[in-house]
Amino acid sequence: MKKKKIWLSTILVVALVISIIGHSNSLKAVSSLGKDTLTMITSPDYPPYEFYDTKGGDRQIVGFDIDIAKTLAQKLGFKLQIMESDFNGLIPALQANRADFVMAGMTPTPERQKNIDFSIIYYEAKDTIVAPKGSNLKQPQDLLGKKVGVQLGTIQEQNAQKIAKKFAGIQLKQLNRVPEVVQEIKSGRIDAAIIEDTVAKGFAQANPDLEFNTIPSEEASGSAIAFPKGSSLVEPFNKVLQQMKNDGTLNKLVAKWFSQNTAEPALSTPAKGGLNLDFTRILPDIPFILRGIPLTLLFTLLSVSLGLIWGTILSLLKIIGIKPLTWVANAYTSVFRGTPLLLQLALVYYATPQLTGYDISALQAGVLTFTLNSGAYMSETIRGGIQAVDKGQSEAAMSMGVPYWLMMWDVILPQALKNILPALVNETIGLLKDSALVSTIGVVEILRSAQIVGANKYIYFEPLLFAGLIYYVLVMGMTLGASALERRLRESE
Repeated sequence: MKKKKIWLSTILVVALVISIIGHSNSLKAVSSLGKDTLTMITSPDYPPYEFYDTKGGDRQIVGFDIDIAKTLAQKLGFKLQIMESDFNGLIPALQANRADFVMAGMTPTPERQKNIDFSIIYYEAKDTIVAPKGSNLKQPQDLLGKKVGVQLGTIQEQNAQKIAKKFAGIQLKQLNRVPEVVQEIKSGRIDAAIIEDTVAKGFAQANPDLEFNTIPSEEASGSAIAFPKGSSLVEPFNKVLQQMKNDGTLNKLVAKWFSQNTAEPALSTPAKGGLNLDFTRILPDIPFILRGIPLTLLFTLLSVSLGLIWGTILSLLKIIGIKPLTWVANAYTSVFRGTPLLLQLALVYYATPQLTGYDISALQAGVLTFTLNSGAYMSETIRGGIQAVDKGQSEAAMSMGVPYWLMMWDVILPQALKNILPALVNETIGLLKDSALVSTIGVVEILRSAQIVGANKYIYFEPLLFAGLIYYVLVMGMTLGASALERRLRESE
């Protein structure tokens, strides 16, 4: 009896030692990165995986993936920082070393595995066909001759491409977000969409005029954590994920997030071809959308101020008479006016960490890009304003011995700016509206806030229309302020 107790005690001790060593190795793998905080990037418009808790204006990302990430952080002993981006920007963010890992309901595919590493599968899901009620689209072959929507960069897009190759006559339409795909169905521009079952369930509950049917598939697919190629985090993350599977933690999180009804059903079903708006559904989330206003105004103010300074410098280089400087300024203007602003934004945001090692924030990248871009446009406006000033002004200043730069600063520029004020106001209004572009790199301004609310509520028009109203009020306020300034300047002449 004593021998059995001794053997049992020995086995328990050995098992405990092995467990401690394994956990210690996992902690070493995390600590070997030289930092105690790991950055996770996600696309928080995909409930119940990840989405914003918008109640009371909160800006906290919650969901199934978030709870898993927090559990991993607790067990592996690191602090967690969460960033966001559009889904199709997640892998580029990993490749640019902007994040340590991605959790966004992402499925490992051979194409993705060529560029990034994945953990083990932590949740298996199925694809569904979402279509108007009564469409009876249950099998892939039922989509023959149909126009089908998918979210860009997802496994559903890849599966839809395989179906389209197998059954000729299926036309695919890629969109950035699932709510946009669903809205295309409701507007009649597409016949159906391929969406993951857990997400499709929420949209069907919120939109009684839609139905979804699971696509039979022999291939198992599911969600995994994505890492940069060669990351040392894969092994420790896999160990903890396996522990969470074994001890039932994952099952509890699945029950918590996938069994609850996160969607709010529509009060009524709109008639076919009609539009049924219900703004009461977004009333609790209005504070969340309004919190995007200060960030939008800050972004616009910084971009306009810095763009005006940079544009003035460029305009002076163009008229100074030194050919190399004039050529450089003209070439710069040509490049920034000849390429899309969205492309410039993506390059600055994703390329800066790789080229310089500086982890530029999304807001900084937006301000820098808009400054460089607006400076190119403003330089032409300011140059025209300077050249419109009567030459007698400069000749008189030069005859009095006033230095060139002092003459430009005290005499020419004030008159030029007065002449081009309407054009500068137009540029400012344009920057205010174009600030919505920074939502593509994760800045939660007005438009992004409205899109988040729409994704959480499984609706589309109401939050976007409210965002449009906010933009309109801001633009009208800016226009009235500029008109008052113009009147005051005219009276002072």
